[in-house]
Order: sequence, then C-alpha cells, then structure tokens
Amino acid sequence: MSASEDLWAGFGAVEAEDIAGPIWDEPVPLAARRDLPPFPVDALPDWLAAMVAAVAEETQTPLDLAGCLALAVIATAAGGRVTVCVRGHWREPLNIYTAVALDPGNRKSAVFALMTAPLLAAERELVELSGPVRAEAETTARLAKAAADKAMAKAASADPEQRAKLTAEAIELAQAADEVHASVKPQLVADDVTPESAATLLAEQGGRISVLSPEGGIFDIIAGRYSGTPNMEIFLKGHAGDMVRVNRQGRDAQHIEHPAVTMGLAVQPEVLESIGTIKGADGRGLLARYLYAKPESLVGRRNLTPDLIPEETAAAYARHVAGLTLALADWTDPAVLTLTEEADAVMLAYQRVTESRLGKGGSLAPIVKWASKRDGAVARIAGLLHLATHPEDGWRRPVGAPALAAATQLGDYFTAHALDVFDAMGASPDRDAAHTVLAHLRDARLTGFTRRELFRGLPKGTFRAIADLDPALDLLEEHGWVRRQAPPPRSGRGGRPPSPRYDTHPCLTPPPAA
Repeated sequence: MSASEDLWAGFGAVEAEDIAGPIWDEPVPLAARRDLPPFPVDALPDWLAAMVAAVAEETQTPLDLAGCLALAVIATAAGGRVTVCVRGHWREPLNIYTAVALDPGNRKSAVFALMTAPLLAAERELVELSGPVRAEAETTARLAKAAADKAMAKAASADPEQRAKLTAEAIELAQAADEVHASVKPQLVADDVTPESAATLLAEQGGRISVLSPEGGIFDIIAGRYSGTPNMEIFLKGHAGDMVRVNRQGRDAQHIEHPAVTMGLAVQPEVLESIGTIKGADGRGLLARYLYAKPESLVGRRNLTPDLIPEETAAAYARHVAGLTLALADWTDPAVLTLTEEADAVMLAYQRVTESRLGKGGSLAPIVKWASKRDGAVARIAGLLHLATHPEDGWRRPVGAPALAAATQLGDYFTAHALDVFDAMGASPDRDAAHTVLAHLRDARLTGFTRRELFRGLPKGTFRAIADLDPALDLLEEHGWVRRQAPPPRSGRGGRPPSPRYDTHPCLTPPPAA
C-alpha cells in the first residue's frame, strides 16, 4: 500500500456529515408575506390629514385606522347627496365600504369616538332643527286620521239615503290620511344593523345610512346570525345605488331609487379571513365592494407620552365635517360632480393600468372581482377628496387633477392590501401558524429545541395546546426550516415519552457580524 493510500485508509466509509455536521439544503420559503404600504396620509386635504395624524399619534394607533375612517366620515356626509360623473353615463355615488383589520387592544373605540364625534354632533343638530317640522307633520297626521275615523263612524250610522255620500267622503279622508306620515328623527349613523333594519332606515332617512363600528359584527349579521341564512341584498344594492324595494309592516311597499349605504368598520384579522366563507359573499360581489386595510399593530412599542391632538386641529376637523354634513343634509336630487379635462386624463391613465393587469398572468388577476371595481372606487375617493378640499362649495366645482391623482395613491394603497387580504382568505391556517413559529425561531436564534420548549417560549395564547404546534412544525420541516431528530431509544421503564426535538436551519442563527 502506498503512503497516500495508507493516509486515506479507513476514511472510505466516512460521510461528509460525520465531519462537517448535518448538511442542509437551502430552505424553501413559505408563501411570502407582503410588505404592505402605510396609509398615504399626504393624499388627504391638509385639515383632514392633520386630524388623522393627530388622532393616530394621541391614540398610538396606525394611520390606517383613522385614515380609512376619515374617508368613511366624509362619505357619510356626502353619501346619497352627491355623485361623480366620470365619463358619459358612468356615474359613481360617493358612499364607500372600508374595513380595517386590527387585533383587540388597539384602541379602535377611541379612534372611532374621536373621528365620528362631529358627525354625531351634526346629527343632533339636525334632530333639533327638524323638531318643529316633525311636530307639525305628526299633528297633521293625527288630525287627518281623526277626521277619517270620524267620517267613517258618521257614514256607518247614517241613514241609507245619506250613506253613499258619507261613505265616499270617508274614503277620500282615509286616503288623504294614509298619505300623511309623521316625520322621523334624522339619523346619519347606525351600528351593526340587521338587513331589515337597514332597509327601514334607508326608507326613513331619504335613502342613506352609515354603519360605523369598531367591532364589525355586521359580518356576522350578514352571514345569518339571526336569520340562519346569509342576507346581503341591501348591502349589495346600497353600495351600487341600485333600486331597493322596501316592504314595511302596515304600509305599501316603498321604492328607494338610489340607496346609499356607507360602512366604516374595524374588525379582527381573522374576521376578514373568515368572511370569504359566507355563502355567496364572493360570488355575488360583497367582498369586492370593500376597501381593505391590514396595518401593522403598534402594541408593544407604543409611545406612552404621545403628543395630544392640538385644539385647532380638532376644531377645524369638527367645523368642516359638520359644515359639509349640514350643507348636504336636505338635498333630495344628488349634486353631480364632473371631472376637468386634466382629471379625466389622469383617470383614463389609471384605467389603462388597471385593465392591463386584469388579464391572465396580470398582477390583479388573483383579485379580478375586486380589481374590476378599483377604478370606480378611485372615482368615489376622488369625489370625497374634492369635497373635503372644498367643504364650503365643492359640489359647485368640477373635480380637478390633484384630487384624482391623490385618489390613485389611495387606490394603489387599497390594492396592495386587498391582494394580501384575499390571499389570506384562501390561505391555510397551518401556513400562518408556521410563519409565527418561524418568526419566533429567528428572533430567539434557536439552534435546536423540543416541542415543549417551543410551546413555553411562544407568547401565551399563541397556541392553545402543544399538539396544535404539529401542523406548523410539519410544514416547516417540509420546507427545510427545521429537522426532527430521531427519538432516543426507549429505556423500557415506561413513563411519558420525551418531547420531540428539532434542529433549526443554520441560516436562522447566522454568526454575529465582525
């Protein structure tokens, strides 16, 4: 045997892993989580942007929550009272549906209270201003009914020769009384209403109502919490402005020509993921009507001594919101906003981008139903921004290119978030769980762990039981992020088997930079 052969003798059966340790292939990424853009607060008019930023600062919440709610507040003031004519016969009403996903503990109620306060103040003022009118209408209705009842009684007891004449008079008075209705108190905002009560409110409130809620229980109601079957008709038509037939007890059916429902909701993230399971919600287009936002929570890194909302900022917000609301409250025929030539050019350019991405393989193809309404949503937002920019007389001015350009910024923002939301609706819960575990392994820089150690190391409540970790660990092992060790031989003395042990991919624990 040569010297070189003698040197390598005995190494033939040695594997590379025996020298360098376990060899890992490059891990396969889990489906990537998108880096979602922040709310473009600069797209809002100055006074509205200042309030959104100030509320987000004082409450230590993402800009997205106050920003989306600001749009819903302006839509509450303008919904059913203003439309925007994009081109030809294409018109969009200025009501919108927004849904922001945030976990509990994010001070959603505080943000809603601050942003909706001027609306509720305007509602109270409308109630007070309508007091004399409502009193007069109620008195007139009572008198008309009393006269009809008296005439009916008189006809019933009349002599045969007078009965025909008195009966005709009673019928005429009864018909007149039926046409006189007592006026109802103005209402701008409702909470989680049922479809039936939403229809009634629309009939009573001149064809418009707004649902603003920090809980978002409206989805449970739509899914059939009370009726047992999904009921979304009023919310489909209330977004599109399609005629609604309202059957009210004791009265003839009433038609609402152009209903306008606005929604500004905050929901838990899992609610957004579960609404895709509502029967008919996707197929009938309910999901495509919402403008979604999934901001990153600030919980755990909030400033405990934030700047408070400046008084002048809150006062300007209250003045403009209330002024716009009261100015448009009594409109029966909607004002029609037109686009300037420059704004139309911006709109057309945006339409071309949308259309080019809707086809097979396009970036918007996975959300084609939502994306098909994207341009209409941008037109609505442009109208809202225009009115907010000119709260004193915006309904008399055409929408300019700056408002349309700002609306496209918001359109791109909502598009990015919609892609993520619809991806989550179709995602496996195991993938999300695997993301959670992988993030923990990376942050904790664990080279190895037992299943029990992992369960104890994760934040309390992340998984209900140790066994709930198994699908996530199986998925991570399939993708090469962890590797389960072979179990040690059993001693034969019984007892609980040891917790499975895993190694982690070396890329999760890179050496510290020199």
